Amino acid sequence: MELVYTGKTKNVYQLENGNYLLKFKDDCTGKDGVFDPGENSVGLTIEGVGDVNLRMSVYFFEKINAAGIPTHYVSADLAETTMEVLPAKVFGKGLEVICRYKAVGSFLRRYGDYVKEGADLPAYVEMTFKNDALGDPLVTKDGLEVLHVMSGEQYDTIRDLTQKITKIVSDEMRARGLDLYDIKFEFGYDQDGKVMLIDEVASGNMRVYKDGAYIDPMTLSKLFFA
Repeated sequence: MELVYTGKTKNVYQLENGNYLLKFKDDCTGKDGVFDPGENSVGLTIEGVGDVNLRMSVYFFEKINAAGIPTHYVSADLAETTMEVLPAKVFGKGLEVICRYKAVGSFLRRYGDYVKEGADLPAYVEMTFKNDALGDPLVTKDGLEVLHVMSGEQYDTIRDLTQKITKIVSDEMRARGLDLYDIKFEFGYDQDGKVMLIDEVASGNMRVYKDGAYIDPMTLSKLFFA
């Protein structure tokens, strides 16, 4: 295997069959030792978080695939904490897609003058460029088109798929007495331009609450698979 990319929470390797292998790590995004899926740098290391992130990703990718939504997921090796995925190009230099059911995190920091903490949001979708130095700036549909990052049709597709995937995750959480507040995804496209969900769907990429109290990623994974 050839290491092609070292990420914050995963390393990416090229496989001989043309696919890629994601190696999950125990690093989490956050600040001052506190986990925050909205942060753009590694803030802490939690032993075992790579394993539970992979397990949850496998669970949801299989659910999402079964719903007819295209993803890059092929298979996983839980013992090695790795996941084999299809090749996909990212939009621009990397784009994050966030779906919000509640006003918390960076949304609340930006718009606190207009909304109360924890207020309901209608599966609100926003996109940010992955750029640590600039603090992952927000970008609009028009901006993405003007910058030739994606077409308006691709944007609409991603927005629609994001809301459908978020509902799948939310329904699974609700069945366990948990409330999904927000979640972030990454999308890419294949050689024919077909949009697909990439990266992971794990506790480290979402904010989940129980009875109004925030659940950290490791506790969330334990509750989810209990």
